Amino acid sequence: MDETGHMGAGSAERTLDAALERLTRAVGRLEAAVERRQEADLSVTGLQQEVQRLGDDRSQLAATLDTSEARVGRLEDANREVSRRLVSAMESIRSVLETHGG
Repeated sequence: MDETGHMGAGSAERTLDAALERLTRAVGRLEAAVERRQEADLSVTGLQQEVQRLGDDRSQLAATLDTSEARVGRLEDANREVSRRLVSAMESIRSVLETHGG
């Protein structure tokens, strides 16, 4: 400032340059923050998609498990029936052998 209380041209220019520098740094920080936020949003979106894929996989595996369990049940039933018939056939063979002196 000069004796009259006014800033000189050089002082005003330095003040303006300093303000512009602060503004430039602030804009740079803002741009960096926006970029970090965009990356975080992309990361969240990726995670949401992965959770969706895992849910789909889980549903498919659950359906496959249900089908397999039903098949196991049918095979166990068939196994019991085969065992019952084998026992019946062996008893019939023993009976025939005993009757005919075998």
